[in-house]
Amino acid sequence: MLKSLIHHFVLITIFSMLSFSIVHAETYSVFEWAKRSNITNVLLSPDGEKVALLRNDNFIIDRPILEVYDANNLGNRPFRMNSSNTEIIDFYWIADDKIILTAKLKEREKIEGYNEGVYEYLTGVLTLDKNPQKSKLKNLNKRAGTRSRPYIESSLPKYPNNILLSVDGKYYNYNVKTDKSRVITREHGGVYSIRFDEDANPRFARGYDAKKNERLFYYREADSKKWEVIHRQHISDFERWRIQGFDPANPNDLLIIANNGHDKQGLWSFDPKTKKYKELIYRRSDVDVVSTVDHTNRFTNEDTITAIRYFVGREEKFQWFDGEEQAIYEQLKSLVPNSDRLSIRSRSRDGMSMIIRNRGPRDPGTYYLLKNGEFTVIGSTKPGLSSEHLANVEAITYEARDGRKIRGFITTPNSKPPYPLVVMPHGGPFIGENPGFNEWAQMLANRGFMVLQPQYRGSKYFGLNFYKTAFINGGQGGYQMQDDKDDGALYLVEKGLVDPNRMMMFGWSYGGYASLIAAARTPQIYQCVIAGASFPDPIMQVNYYRNRLNRSGGSTAAIEQLNMWLKSMSPLEQAAEVNIPILIVHGDVDQRTPPKAVRKYIKALKKYNKDHKAVWLEGADHFKNSLFFRHKLEFYYEVEKYLKNDCFKNTKELAER
Repeated sequence: MLKSLIHHFVLITIFSMLSFSIVHAETYSVFEWAKRSNITNVLLSPDGEKVALLRNDNFIIDRPILEVYDANNLGNRPFRMNSSNTEIIDFYWIADDKIILTAKLKEREKIEGYNEGVYEYLTGVLTLDKNPQKSKLKNLNKRAGTRSRPYIESSLPKYPNNILLSVDGKYYNYNVKTDKSRVITREHGGVYSIRFDEDANPRFARGYDAKKNERLFYYREADSKKWEVIHRQHISDFERWRIQGFDPANPNDLLIIANNGHDKQGLWSFDPKTKKYKELIYRRSDVDVVSTVDHTNRFTNEDTITAIRYFVGREEKFQWFDGEEQAIYEQLKSLVPNSDRLSIRSRSRDGMSMIIRNRGPRDPGTYYLLKNGEFTVIGSTKPGLSSEHLANVEAITYEARDGRKIRGFITTPNSKPPYPLVVMPHGGPFIGENPGFNEWAQMLANRGFMVLQPQYRGSKYFGLNFYKTAFINGGQGGYQMQDDKDDGALYLVEKGLVDPNRMMMFGWSYGGYASLIAAARTPQIYQCVIAGASFPDPIMQVNYYRNRLNRSGGSTAAIEQLNMWLKSMSPLEQAAEVNIPILIVHGDVDQRTPPKAVRKYIKALKKYNKDHKAVWLEGADHFKNSLFFRHKLEFYYEVEKYLKNDCFKNTKELAER
């Protein structure tokens, strides 16, 4: 029934609303690119009668407003809520008339230590009333008796008035109607990161054995209070082992994403009683299985896994277990314009209404409402950007100088080659990147630059061996990992796509570190670099990760960072070797890569009389998705000015001679 409804309404309405013709690309101002998302987190109430979203129309104030609309008439005036001194950053429907939301409040002007931050977080429950003036907000921080942020572990769809919260290692079943709570369990004895089933029973957890330096994975029967260790892993073992949930085909077995002695991660069934693998459900020879996909209707199919997710090139792929979920997804994907990263963000209790989001190179993010057989465009995250003026993204594979195959993604401007090139390595560095819409890449392509996002060794999704090569054999932080980026640029030159006299590197976090390393390379292939939120002193980062390791109980992230940075190149020690201009951009309250190290590096550049410029973003933290409009506007303006006037000035001087 639902599938036929989708087919009916889309053919009538969607193409007339969103069709376009290819025209010459318009160059958008930095003001347009700097705008934060106009709408985010669009969600449907459980009864399907209301649509809630965060809207940010006032970019100067830069404080999103929570709006709640009548789903049957989106043109009606919405309920609106905001605050003069807090920023609402997230929310979630927990009942037909109740929303749980999180906001952040600035508490201090500077940071005192690693990962402390300048914000405190507040969590509350909003009860909506037909009369907006009678809507009420309860502060859950006060009810928990702590200033720590309560985290929502589950909305418990089977129990509409209850939610599962965690605060300071304690897990509460909180009744939003009676305003009462009870402690279900707590972290203790090395047991942490507890996960629950749909009935709020603790079922999975992680732990750490300090004596044996082992990560522990726990399982517990629904009617038991005893945790059983079902898997052990030494912290030096970088194979992935992640519990996804229960096997739909056999509820007594678990689904595990693991290597299990293989290079590529696969999905396995696992018997928690025997503590042994039973069978391989799905694994590929070319790429890792990334994750499983939950059923889109959490009210009727909570904890039900419907598909396996992986990437081939830049395409998101699925191996489906549920035929109906597959049919709905594929039909929507075939009918939504510029469909790429398509997802059903929320769905009503009866399954007949849903919020759909699309995101891709030519779509910054568009939300749709399906209700009563009608398909309505709710809005775009970037309404000022038209799809015809955005650039295509393609996957490429090239050979590094040692013969290893490296994947990458190129964003190609709507003009003719050879292009100036920006090599833009991702942060992390140990993450997997599969670009949908990338604001920086699109902004640069809009200005005529080709953008290369190399998936250098250490990047995830390409198997265990490729991942481990970043920090084995003496450490590769500034060596082969750097070669992988440079070799991608040279490959594009060889193909005739890029002008070798107009190449630069631009990165953030680890990408900023890579840019600083690039600035001192010989032979030099770039004309300049831009380093954002960088860390020029790896030893300082190592000390930070040592501290985090002690707190986290042997986390893989901490271990891998230590393994790489202890033997990596130091931009600070190479300051005298810098041979091209550098633009440094850094937040003055960055809690992940301390400003102290950057100031030390700038001092060294001045000592050796190196061509550089430093831009400090007042009040900016580390992660790029936390930058406010004022930060982005200043940042993008400086980047544009630098590329126009300073980056390729040596090339210009040579041409004039």
